[in-house]
Amino acid sequence: MNKHHESTGPAGEQQITLRGPAELADALPYLMGFYPNDSVVMVALHGGRGRFGGRLRLGIPQAPGEWGPVSDQLAECLISGSERREGRPDAIVIFLCQDSPDGSDGRRTMERLRPFAQRLRTACGALDVPVLEALCISDGRYWSYCCPDPRCCPDQGNPLAMPGTTVMAAAATYAGVHVRGTLRDMEARLQPWRTPVDVTTQQEALDRAMPELVPRLLDERARREVATETLRLARTLMERIEASRPAPPALADAGDDQVIGSDEAAAVILGLQDRETRDKAAAWMEGAEAQSALRLWRALARRCVGRYGEHAAAPLTLAGWVSWSTGDEPGARVALTLALRADPDYTFAQLLHRACNEGLDPEALRRCLREATDVVVDEEAASGAGSPEAVVDIAADRGATPLHIRTVRPLPDGGRRRGRAPRPPGTERGKTAPGSVRPRTPAAGRRPREARRYGRRGTRTRR
Repeated sequence: MNKHHESTGPAGEQQITLRGPAELADALPYLMGFYPNDSVVMVALHGGRGRFGGRLRLGIPQAPGEWGPVSDQLAECLISGSERREGRPDAIVIFLCQDSPDGSDGRRTMERLRPFAQRLRTACGALDVPVLEALCISDGRYWSYCCPDPRCCPDQGNPLAMPGTTVMAAAATYAGVHVRGTLRDMEARLQPWRTPVDVTTQQEALDRAMPELVPRLLDERARREVATETLRLARTLMERIEASRPAPPALADAGDDQVIGSDEAAAVILGLQDRETRDKAAAWMEGAEAQSALRLWRALARRCVGRYGEHAAAPLTLAGWVSWSTGDEPGARVALTLALRADPDYTFAQLLHRACNEGLDPEALRRCLREATDVVVDEEAASGAGSPEAVVDIAADRGATPLHIRTVRPLPDGGRRRGRAPRPPGTERGKTAPGSVRPRTPAAGRRPREARRYGRRGTRTRR
């Protein structure tokens, strides 16, 4: 067994010393704020006592052919990001977390992932940072890829400690650190409905709202009226949600779904596709209204079903923003990751994801939103430093590449974002020349629809 000590805080603060793989494995969910299933997690260590520093998580690539390039990029991201914040790490700890399909053969999972672990160790070593420990966590057991001694690290692995029974669990409870369940559980609260009846009902409501709202949103005067209606309806739904009884997350989500009608959800979802309306809604970020707003954004994200999946980028980004603003960074990262999965080009989600990963203080954006009492009308002001996206972008540009695989492209023209053409639900993406209009070709078997990106002429509200 590799004997070593990792403390959970900097000098001067209360510290917890972890000894060996067992305590490292137990500490992982407290480091991340959730149980990272199907994930590779890398944690930087600093100083002679191995203080925990930056950490990085990515879903384990399914294709072994991707393990080499992914390993190189993960090592580079973690080490370069650590250098910008706390200095070059002295060592790295790696966790590979994945259960077997039937939950009974963790050892086979461990062996299958062994080449990935070795490739990660090699990538870190190539950058002159050693891997102190590499663990596989599967089916309630853990294995060390670094320890060859079967007396402490047997072939069948070691069982994980019972939740809540370790020193780390006690210290986390005392410090108010909560584990939010598994990553899969957190994502499930934000993913679209799958029950056929519910999907059909909500999609039909969205289909009815589209031809009514889109022409109004493309008209400057009517668009402001729609913005007012959208925010008023969203506030009404928040009041309904706030009036409901407290319940565990799963029951609370079901209760929130019940108090929101399909037509009401469709109207707010489509209204939030307007950037200025979305930015006004982002002001519900603090105090008592933050939690009801967060529950509303989650509920609306679950309503973006079928061909309206891309529409989820707006409520998911708002959910990520409220989570980040209220101190729930793990929840923010999950929501923003799903927003970028729904629409990889959604600029506000890109900027928030980057800023959150860079460890920036959300107060700059909160201050901007507090001061923005009126919807920005002038196009010049919308792309200037007073807009929420510009504030996040300026703050994020103080750092470099964030600690995640997605690369955020730099802004042209000193931070000014030029408009892009709208795209209806279901259309394929394609690269075009700068300034050109993307062809809006519906996917096979779908009738053409009005564009879902609404706003002023020359702008694109998807951001």
